[in-house]
Amino acid sequence: MSKTKTVYICQHCGTNSPKWMGKCNNCGAWNSFVEELVEPKSKSAAVVNAPKNKPQLLEEISSENRQRTITSDPELNRVLGGGIVPGSLILIGGEPGIGKSTLLLQIVLQTKGLKTLYVSGEESEQQLKMRADRIKSSNAEVFVYTETSVESIIQQVEQVKPHLLVIDSIQTLETALIESAAGSVSQIREATHVIQQYAKRHHLPVFIVGHITKEGTIAGPKLLEHMVDTVLQFEGDRNYNYRILRTIKNRFGSTAELGIYEMRGDGMRAVTNPSELLITQRDELVSGVAIGITMEGMRPFLIEVQALVSPAVYGTPQRSATGYDLRRLGMLLAVLDKRCGFRFGAKDVFLNIAGGLRVEDPAVDLAVVAALLSSYEDTAISNKYCFSGEVGLSGEIRAVNKVEQRISEAAKLGYEKVYISKYNQKISGSQSELAKVKTVAEFYKMLF
Repeated sequence: MSKTKTVYICQHCGTNSPKWMGKCNNCGAWNSFVEELVEPKSKSAAVVNAPKNKPQLLEEISSENRQRTITSDPELNRVLGGGIVPGSLILIGGEPGIGKSTLLLQIVLQTKGLKTLYVSGEESEQQLKMRADRIKSSNAEVFVYTETSVESIIQQVEQVKPHLLVIDSIQTLETALIESAAGSVSQIREATHVIQQYAKRHHLPVFIVGHITKEGTIAGPKLLEHMVDTVLQFEGDRNYNYRILRTIKNRFGSTAELGIYEMRGDGMRAVTNPSELLITQRDELVSGVAIGITMEGMRPFLIEVQALVSPAVYGTPQRSATGYDLRRLGMLLAVLDKRCGFRFGAKDVFLNIAGGLRVEDPAVDLAVVAALLSSYEDTAISNKYCFSGEVGLSGEIRAVNKVEQRISEAAKLGYEKVYISKYNQKISGSQSELAKVKTVAEFYKMLF
């Protein structure tokens, strides 16, 4: 009979240690070791429970193409690469109260013909019913089950035989195979492993909700993200109503896609035109505002760049950027100073991406330069102009990728003139006027 022993497990990376340590030697986390009881499996049990699968020749395996499940949410379909793949494990993480449970419940209620078992370890049936009433959607094929035992969940799945399984959340589940408490590294790893084996064997897609840590990463061992097929990050600012569903890992599609939602009292609204949320509607023109075109995956949308340049009241000029890399802002200011002669050294510079969005696309450089120059000259830019180009250290305007999609999106939204790099390839069929610029100095002369 195997003897139960006590080990210390790091709650960040899952490293085992026979004694408690203040700092994990593997991941470097402090005070992350928790004492857990581990009962090793006997070798005889391992032999009895050994899988009965046999090796097969790759050429003899049938390549049947299982059809994806298309949900009622176009944003989720885009992020997943065209729908839900049968037998896939999809992990969705996000801050508490960001709307993970609301989004999943709304999807299963609005997708007709999708038989779903919604397992909740955090809410009661009455609470889920109240959430469903607030969403104002109904589906006669959605079953609700409040349970934390993995074995009981598998039994109910065998009886209900759903087309989709939703688990909210993985940190609340526990299995009888492990004696440690729910939420520990061992429980999360073993519970996910049991669900994964069942899902792959029965081609059942599973949505798993995961909590996140203070650092913004999904709680539990890093192994959890390696076990699942897709990792989605649901993020947003509490001061704004929109939410972003971003792909971190996807075995069946691109990891560069994102979906945008607007948080409402009756649930999440999929935003098919993100520019409507990110561009401020004004009655009159003001200086320091420029419209840039950015890309997230294959999706272009327009953002509003706001800049404020004022004389430095105190001795040291201030540099502040919200939603944009502060170091890149410093580089652009140095280029304007060196190549064009603008003296930003005695000026306070504040930059903001409207709507609380964070942008890393270098194609926004030209819009940032336009906003800075507009505020410096105190001259407003036409609200029918938009910009897309990368600025180099020598002052040249570099070409950007997918420029035709960017221009097409600007034309669709009614922008009459698009400033792009002169080094871009020939563009045909544009409905907007194209202003091609080569350097920052040439761009300034053409714009003002």
